[in-house]
Amino acid sequence: MTVQPTPDHLVTDRSLLSTKAYGTGQHLAARQSLYQWQTPSHDLPGIVVNELADVRGAVADVGCGNGRFVARVREDRPDLVVLPMDVSHGILGGIPGALVADVQQLPITDGALGAVLALHMLYHVEDQAQAVRELGRVLAPGGIAIVSTNSRTDKLELEHLWRRAAGDVLGIQEGPARVQLSARFTLEDAPVILGTVFSEIRKIPLPGVIEVTDAEPVVAHLASYEAWADKMGVPFRETIERARERVNETIQAEGAFRVACSGGLLVCQGPGR
Repeated sequence: MTVQPTPDHLVTDRSLLSTKAYGTGQHLAARQSLYQWQTPSHDLPGIVVNELADVRGAVADVGCGNGRFVARVREDRPDLVVLPMDVSHGILGGIPGALVADVQQLPITDGALGAVLALHMLYHVEDQAQAVRELGRVLAPGGIAIVSTNSRTDKLELEHLWRRAAGDVLGIQEGPARVQLSARFTLEDAPVILGTVFSEIRKIPLPGVIEVTDAEPVVAHLASYEAWADKMGVPFRETIERARERVNETIQAEGAFRVACSGGLLVCQGPGR
């Protein structure tokens, strides 16, 4: 199956991101929740906290979303000043000290931070080169940037499921692909983009397999792309329901529905000079 790239403007539309996509934490939480069924299980916030072991002072979580990482860092490292930021005002509700800000123009002075987090968000940024420069600019000497994204091979089973379900609805073999978020900033491409600013980049792969015996977690994940429903070229709800039927058919035949995950972290050491 060949997955066609998603036009950039569908993934970077600031108005859509701050309203339909991330106006609340609902859709993001649905995508995050699917990982409950992954083996091996990766405590991603815990891994981030471990990488911050030598960091002192202030840490910004840029594109912090629903504050999952902010809460964990504040709990485990109360000595750090944590600055939550996101382009969406709505998703920041309930996160103390949160600020609406854009990674392409951070409201932070040069060299002010011991670390900056950019977790599963750089694919939403229109000018990634500028964003990476900003991540480097705000770091103190010896500071680190922790970035996360997915491989281009991540969750291909869900892409196959979507296209087959869409094809069923449209009466063809395969329908159009769904919106690909990570495709603009994959685990394979990220080191080159980050390497224009950072002198050392260490990759932490986080592979695993999601296995569910109930269709609902998969359906909720697919439905979390509702913000882009009118861009997918298919009747969205009908395709979701057909996907549910297909997942249930697989579970009945094979005992489970399985999805291979391939994501990771990139730990970037101080800006190259």
